[in-house]
Amino acid sequence: MDVSLGPEQTKFIEAQISKGRYGDPEEVIDRALSLLAEWEKSYDQWLQETRQKVDEGLRQIETGEVLDGEIVMAQLREKIQKAQEDAG
Repeated sequence: MDVSLGPEQTKFIEAQISKGRYGDPEEVIDRALSLLAEWEKSYDQWLQETRQKVDEGLRQIETGEVLDGEIVMAQLREKIQKAQEDAG
């Protein structure tokens, strides 16, 4: 596979080599691809967890396991006020 790099990408690779972090362009690209693979894996995991949370939330809505937002906010305000009073 042949890949063409733009001037900024070429400068970046050359800078990494000149800093002594890598011996040649292949090492830089290998590291970049390794980091991309890690990121993709983390993203896929996050996406799966988020979908599970959404599914659980929808299930809770369907079964009526929800809280009124205004009541929750009022309770949070009370807790914050009490914490401020206790600290002051």
